[in-house]
Amino acid sequence: MEMQGPQTVPRGGAPIAAAPLVVLAIDPGSIVTGYGVVRATGMEISLLTSGALRPKGRAIASRLTELYDGVRALVEEWRPHEVAIEEPFSRVNARSAFVLGKAQAAAILAAAHAGLPVYEYTPAAVKQAVTSYGRSDKAQVQEMVRLQFGLAAPPQPTDAADALAVALCHLAHRRTAALVGDT
Repeated sequence: MEMQGPQTVPRGGAPIAAAPLVVLAIDPGSIVTGYGVVRATGMEISLLTSGALRPKGRAIASRLTELYDGVRALVEEWRPHEVAIEEPFSRVNARSAFVLGKAQAAAILAAAHAGLPVYEYTPAAVKQAVTSYGRSDKAQVQEMVRLQFGLAAPPQPTDAADALAVALCHLAHRRTAALVGDT
């Protein structure tokens, strides 16, 4: 596991949570699944860790089992209150989207078995929340994650930066819900 932080970033707007809120964010993939763990307290967001799960083997069943076990291990280690996950998107072909959906399902199942609420976000929603443009490219998202957490370089691998973008999206949605009294 790669360890980043802890980094604390002050935020504007409504407080995200009065008590500390730990969020595990996931960018699912059948070969590389990025993750990030952040803590939001009041107006500040702290990066606790980020990295990637890399299931081994050729059989999809064994990779999904390793992914499930990896997410469960992250839940046990970091004790998040919520899980945010990116929905699969693939312009390439339906088969790729189907495999990504299986990886997402394994991660959701691991979180659900731990009794955690799971929030899903489209790639466009994540990009919109982080860069203010729903069609941003990966480099723009990674740079905004780097800037928002005050890092010297974007988190590596890129899947970890994508997961942290999912966390920022989730927290932005929570902040908006708090502003409109929908919490």
